[in-house]
Amino acid sequence: MVEMTDSAPGGKMAEDDAREEHHHGVSFGEAFRVWLRVAALSFGGPAGQIAVMHRIIVDEKRWIGEHRFLHALNYCMLLPGPEAQQLAIYIGWLMHRTVGGLVAGLLFVLPGFLSILCLSYIYAAYGNVGIVAGLFFGLKAAVLAVVVQAVIRIGGRALKNRVMVGIAAAAFIAIFFLHVPFPLIVLAAGTAGFLGGRFGLAAFRTGGGHKAGSGPTLSDAESALGEGIPAHARPNLAWSLRISAVLLALWLAPLAALYATFGADSVFTEIGLFFSKMAVVTFGGAYAVLAYVAQEAVQHFGWLKPGEMLDGLGMAETTPGPLIMVVQFVGFMGAYRDPGALNPMLAATLAAILTSWVTFVPCFLWIFLGAPFIEKLRGNIALAGAMSAITAAVVGVILNLAIWFALHTLFAEVAIVHLGGLRLDIPELQSAVPAAMALSAAAAIAIFRFKASVIATLLACAAAGMLWTLAVN
Repeated sequence: MVEMTDSAPGGKMAEDDAREEHHHGVSFGEAFRVWLRVAALSFGGPAGQIAVMHRIIVDEKRWIGEHRFLHALNYCMLLPGPEAQQLAIYIGWLMHRTVGGLVAGLLFVLPGFLSILCLSYIYAAYGNVGIVAGLFFGLKAAVLAVVVQAVIRIGGRALKNRVMVGIAAAAFIAIFFLHVPFPLIVLAAGTAGFLGGRFGLAAFRTGGGHKAGSGPTLSDAESALGEGIPAHARPNLAWSLRISAVLLALWLAPLAALYATFGADSVFTEIGLFFSKMAVVTFGGAYAVLAYVAQEAVQHFGWLKPGEMLDGLGMAETTPGPLIMVVQFVGFMGAYRDPGALNPMLAATLAAILTSWVTFVPCFLWIFLGAPFIEKLRGNIALAGAMSAITAAVVGVILNLAIWFALHTLFAEVAIVHLGGLRLDIPELQSAVPAAMALSAAAAIAIFRFKASVIATLLACAAAGMLWTLAVN
């Protein structure tokens, strides 16, 4: 285990360090149980997961104060990858050093990984059986309403002025009509936002992030950790370089081994490289990158059929853990259909593990490398501008995702039409699926009119889908 050893020089600095060091009194065993509980309750996407973490860590256990919680969250929002899991890693590291961050981060994804793996087995083995097909038919229709809700929720937070609306519109046009790769959209938006913030343009001072909660707030001084900085949380370049080297090796060594053993055309090599790239560009949460993943998995690699990405998203929405866990299903199905000399289920299991590995190991790298230097990022106007622009672009990308999902959920056939440099997906109107339209409309009414929870809506639509399938067969 890599740990940072701290030694303060003598004299007044040592005395200051001693006063700043705070013994929070939370045992590692208690922390393990708390993080297991957080993981088991982490439903509802990043907003719901962060709310659960805030309720347990800040309100109930009082480990850290409101200000420190939000400061850590703002840092995680600047990073690629699932911010809720990264926030768990950050707080776990803050409380119990490296091992605390590892345990918090691993526990956060483990329940979801196991749940989606079990559902993937069922899907691969029995996906065409009536009642199972009906379950995923219902989930697929409901997920469409959930994605529309994400567009509205994130858009309401991010599009505070005409410049941000323009960035969102440009991102939508780029990905929907021109099929510009998602990483380039993120890079262009981030660069524009960084420059806008650096030059002090008011349009790029919109901020972002999630609201942690309401009501009385816990001050840092009243929390178990206190308002001082633990010794291990102070910047230490030697420690940062050591642990970064270890995590880079854990991330990239398996990819090098796969490339050397199986070559570039192996499904395992393709999965490892593709999702490693996704781990670097997944700014703005899972919804932002899913359209790109879906299009590449269906149209380029042939890992999935068009409607199957929605089935995987339905799994991720109804199980605990980060929504980006849906990529595990993508890797599973890709290797299941192209297992090489392996048994299809074995190949699929190994691919699911590989996909999760290259998706989440980088999250530990970003936190352990950057968290000790977090104070230097506080109040950085240029970085805030970059984040604002990226979040605005994400709205356009998620709108593309919603339309893409709608086309492949509500219609059985979608034609691809090339018009100059544009490529358009045009639904065949005669292939409309009335049952899917009815379920999607019902899900939208439940979510927007009656404020039903996402989990309850998904489960109700899954049950309705099964009943519908049984009735027509």
